[in-house]
Amino acid sequence: QVQFVESGGGSVQPGGSLRLSCAASGFTFSSYFMSWHRQAPGKERELVAAITVGSTLRKYADSVKGRFTISRDNAKNTLYLQMNSLKPDDTAVYYCNAAPGSYFFKMTPNDYDYWGQGTQVTVSS
Repeated sequence: QVQFVESGGGSVQPGGSLRLSCAASGFTFSSYFMSWHRQAPGKERELVAAITVGSTLRKYADSVKGRFTISRDNAKNTLYLQMNSLKPDDTAVYYCNAAPGSYFFKMTPNDYDYWGQGTQVTVSS
């Protein structure tokens, strides 16, 4: 049974930091690309960051480059997103997910079969 449990969200002021975690289970974590998506009210879900199986390659949306860092611990089946210099535009529900590397770059958010509950990030003064 595939399961994603996101945590670490909260409410912070602009310029603040948060570290999100995603505990994954029900599949061979170390064999999948992992990603973070986010969805703000009234907007489509968008890819924020992605990481390859062995952390060899990391990709980020232009809007978060230089501020967010994606990482993973395969021994713990856990994905992380370190979020620094947060802006109000970062306000959204953040979700993690997994995909085989051979399919990942073909996929859109609508192609994923399962999503966790997400974790809310609110950035405001």
